[in-house]
Amino acid sequence: MDDAFDTFQGLLSARYSCRAFRPDPVPGEVIARIVQAAGRAPSWCNAQPWQVTVTQGAQTDAFRQALLEVAASQAPAPDLPWPESYPGAHGERRRTCGYQLYEAVGIARDDRDARTAQSMRNFALFDAPHVAIVHSEAALGAYGAMDTGGFVTAFMLAARALGVDTIAQASVAAHAPMIRAHFGLPETRLILCAISFGYGDADHPANGFRTERAGLEDILDLRG
Repeated sequence: MDDAFDTFQGLLSARYSCRAFRPDPVPGEVIARIVQAAGRAPSWCNAQPWQVTVTQGAQTDAFRQALLEVAASQAPAPDLPWPESYPGAHGERRRTCGYQLYEAVGIARDDRDARTAQSMRNFALFDAPHVAIVHSEAALGAYGAMDTGGFVTAFMLAARALGVDTIAQASVAAHAPMIRAHFGLPETRLILCAISFGYGDADHPANGFRTERAGLEDILDLRG
């Protein structure tokens, strides 16, 4: 059992948010293995509300261009409201992550134009050769979304186990109406996030930092 735990912990530690990809495509059979493994994620009453629409080749490029255009011209319209705020430690962690990224790619904290350009890299999918649009059944509401979060985590860990890098992107879900129209998805599907994936560019500075994690004392409240 310790060997299984060590393997799992190793995957958790090795996974990171990849912000620069090589153009090499992931073979279709590898994508299928990742999605099939992620489908083992638990869900309330085994509802399994998740589905993924995955692009490759010209389909990725077409979606990337459409997303960049809508992000530059339209206000966000997510299916689920963004967080109202990031209080306390949550905000500190968020800011630290941003500062680490800016420092890695050489952007000064007061350089708003460069920060905006870096933010737009989200909508270029960080040049990934693939993107998975993650959506769930609208009728299941927040609980379907919560279940689908488990699928997202399982997808990224399965990908890492197969040498594939990922980044989960809530920012892409800001343009849910366009995404549904682009892929012909019904209104009954909530657009929750995207997962851009492929093989990371290890030499790119955006991939040169790692975020820290809260300590056990900040997470666990063990009673009894």
